[in-house]
Amino acid sequence: MSEIADLERRITDALARIGQAMDRADEAPKPGPNAHKQIWDDEAVAELQEALDAEKLANAQLTERVRAIKTKQDTMVQQNEILIERQREKLAKYEAEIARLSLVNDQLRQNNAALRNANESGVGDPNLINKAMLAELEGLRAVRTADREEIDTILCELKPLVGEGA
Repeated sequence: MSEIADLERRITDALARIGQAMDRADEAPKPGPNAHKQIWDDEAVAELQEALDAEKLANAQLTERVRAIKTKQDTMVQQNEILIERQREKLAKYEAEIARLSLVNDQLRQNNAALRNANESGVGDPNLINKAMLAELEGLRAVRTADREEIDTILCELKPLVGEGA
């Protein structure tokens, strides 16, 4: 940023010198019968031209730097938007899976409660109860696995952010 400020200062100084030279030109006598005489000496013209060329070069370099920074910024924004969209898709997938597993677990709990009630009434089959309990345990394991995957995904996304802040 200090380079940019320096280049701006140099451009401003060059423009001020050009303005002063133009003021001097306005004050100079108008060409008349002695039109063949030079108003400006060659050294002053060369110096002003050199300053103008240097400032044009500095301005072109600054413009190119700004263009490169803008391009880089646009690229980064596009990449971040793509990453955000992917994360949204993953999150939607995880939420749908968790909702499905929660529904399955609720149904299994209801089935187990009904089987326990039937068993208490003396009409239940112990094998059915065992199967229902195994299904409920499997559902709980699936929920735990889905939760773990979600946590791992969140941790993977937080690692770069924590690394940047440290």
